[in-house]
Order: sequence, then C-alpha cells, then structure tokens
Amino acid sequence: MTRPSNPSHASRPPSFWRSRAGIYLMVALTVGGLLLGYEHRMHLLGSGLLVWLPLLLCVGMHFFMHGGHGGHGKGDDK
Repeated sequence: MTRPSNPSHASRPPSFWRSRAGIYLMVALTVGGLLLGYEHRMHLLGSGLLVWLPLLLCVGMHFFMHGGHGGHGKGDDK
C-alpha cells in the first residue's frame, strides 16, 4: 500500500533535533551535564535539595503534561 503524496509534507524542512548539529548538541549537553554533576556531587548529595527533588519533579511533570488545569475533563460524559 502506497501513501498518497502530500505536497505540504515534502516542503517542510527537517527538524533541528534530528539533524547532525542537533544530535551533536544533545550529546554535548548530556556529557557536560554528567561531568558537572560528577564534579559537584558532594554539593548535590550534601544539600537538602535531594529530598525535595522527587516532589518538585512530580508537580512539574503534572503541570507540563496536562498543560495546566485546563487539561482535565475534555471527554464526552454520557
């Protein structure tokens, strides 16, 4: 089965994150973050931030995954 040609899809440029520069940037940021975390591990582990981090991550993910409080209840209630 062949897909129908879509002229608007063909003219769209490729995503930056899938380009060579985007992949290099992700790798560089990951390596830099790991090195920074390794060098400052005593500051991170010795502070009280590690206790609050899971709670802050849960609240942040809930906010961004649902798009605020308007993301609930958009289905049909029958």
